[in-house]
Parts: sequence; structure tokens; C-alpha cells
Amino acid sequence: MDDMTFKLLELNGKGYCCSQIMLMLALDMQGRSNPDLVRTMSGLCHGIGFSGNVCGVLTGGICLISYYAGKGADTEINKPGYATMLTDLVAWFNHEIGDRYGGTTCSAIMNGCPDKTACKDIMITTFNKALDLLIEHNYDPLDYAP
Repeated sequence: MDDMTFKLLELNGKGYCCSQIMLMLALDMQGRSNPDLVRTMSGLCHGIGFSGNVCGVLTGGICLISYYAGKGADTEINKPGYATMLTDLVAWFNHEIGDRYGGTTCSAIMNGCPDKTACKDIMITTFNKALDLLIEHNYDPLDYAP
């Protein structure tokens, strides 16, 4: 078991959901913590507000990219490549995950894999895809600089 899988399983065992874990993995890579951000991410759990809608891994991945490249203050603008990275992640998720599980909602994925074993793999591949997009657009995931 690699370090990311171990960390993911550890966080899940502590009761964090997929969207929270996506940001916690990034924060952990940076040696940071941000309980307010993690708490906020809980609103995306289990398909946005526990509704079964859009998968929390996808929304977590979107928030992960936004953490690095989105506008965060009056004096900022979205950073270069931001919209492209979001569009690319959604398109990738629709193709890779949506095609495999019959949709990109939490409900569709859980219908395709009721024992939730797919969630770990979906989190790992989506986290890695988000990191790849950041790196492609010249962001260093280890160096958060708003």
C-alpha cells in the first residue's frame, strides 16, 4: 500500500468524506492544516449535501484546483489556466469515471459499486489528475502561494 492510499484510508477511518480528503491530501503535502477549509468541504459530501448528486470527488478536485488558482481576495483574479484546468478535469471525470459507472453522481457511482470500493480508486486517480493539471499549468502543488 502506497503512502497516499494509507493516508486516504486513515482519513476515511477518522470519518472524513471524499471531498474533504481531496483537500486534506493537498494540505498534507504542504505540511499545512486548515480546519475551516476542511469543515467547509463537508458540504460537498455524498453528492453535495448528502443528496447523491455530483460526486464529491469531482467537486473536491474542482476545489483542489481552485485552492491553487482561484480568486481569493479583492485584489486577486483567477490565475492563468484556471478555467482550462476546471474544464479539463470535468471532461476527464465524465469520460473516465462517468463512462465506467454510468454517470458522475454519487448515486450512479454507488449503484455501480454499492460496497464503495471504487471510491478509493476514484479519489486517487482524480487527485493525481488534478495535480497533473496543476503541474501542466506551472503550479507547484507543494508550494502554495496565493
